[in-house]
Amino acid sequence: MKRFIGFIKKEFYHIFRDRRSLFILFGMPIAQIMLFGFAITNEINNVDIAIFDKSKDATTQEIINKITASKYFSNKQIITSESEIEAVFKKGKVKAVLVFEKDFSKNLVSENKATVQIITDATDPNTANTISNYTNSILQKYQQELNKDVPISYQIIPKTRMVYNPELKSVFMFVPGVMTIILMLVSAMMTSISITREKELGTMEILLVSPLKPFQVIIGKVFPYIFLSVINAIVIVILSIFIFKMPVEGSLVLLGFESVLFIVNALSLGILISTISETQQTAMMISLMGLMLPVILLSGFIFPINSMPAPLQVISNIIPAKWFIIILKGIMLKGVGLAFIWKETLILIGMTLFFMGLSVKKYKIRLE
Repeated sequence: MKRFIGFIKKEFYHIFRDRRSLFILFGMPIAQIMLFGFAITNEINNVDIAIFDKSKDATTQEIINKITASKYFSNKQIITSESEIEAVFKKGKVKAVLVFEKDFSKNLVSENKATVQIITDATDPNTANTISNYTNSILQKYQQELNKDVPISYQIIPKTRMVYNPELKSVFMFVPGVMTIILMLVSAMMTSISITREKELGTMEILLVSPLKPFQVIIGKVFPYIFLSVINAIVIVILSIFIFKMPVEGSLVLLGFESVLFIVNALSLGILISTISETQQTAMMISLMGLMLPVILLSGFIFPINSMPAPLQVISNIIPAKWFIIILKGIMLKGVGLAFIWKETLILIGMTLFFMGLSVKKYKIRLE
């Protein structure tokens, strides 16, 4: 046991001596959580729009004032002809043009309807759709104000209530995903590189013929990364709570247990990668390309899984990150307990055991 503890201490010393490893372990998580939290968002604020008002009456001016007074839009330019619309979009700053028809106020009174055309720059479809929805919402609210004294025989009044994220903050969606990416990459990549380094330098054979048993060597190599990954998880949760006001409605103990389970899952993947890698560079490339892209694309972090083609939905089931993100959102946003996430937990446990068993088998083959 003393030899085993001494081996673990040696691994800690190796990590703390390598400044690059320390930066990856602690600098990258903080940088990523800040980047995703502040820079990457689905919300729109102060979007530049242009106005083409053919009518130029009191009603159109009132509508324009309501739109530009909101925090979502900023009136960047006034257009005087249709030929200017394409030129404005080509400059890239204006994301939408509102076109008010001629005799807008007159048509509204005489025909009980008037037209506002919303032209958006759809090079970014999500932003264009959001701009259109926000503009329509402001126009509908104005219309309701005009008709508040007009009796209507039948009315359907939808009342929308956003559960778990009433302010529609995109950071609430990104934090669980970023936490998953960081824990997966740091745990799997650093473990695979650490073990592959021993193989590349020829010191793995020395370790395996030492008094330590092979499983003790592997545990000793990964234990420091379990400890450091847990610290990373704690740092991410603290930053999420105090900087981004991310709620943690569920049990912190359950959140900690699930995080450790996912970390062990990622570490077992790292061990598996090291069994098929002969160099550190190969291990890093497999970790980045083989784990990062599936985690981002197929975990539901950015793109809804239900919107994907059926084959990709099936493939997403073998991505551990998918199940961990479901667990994180359930605990942090919904406040659910183990009774609601037991299936996802069992899937992660099963995947972890499978990866560990496969890794041990491959190492036994190498020893023979």
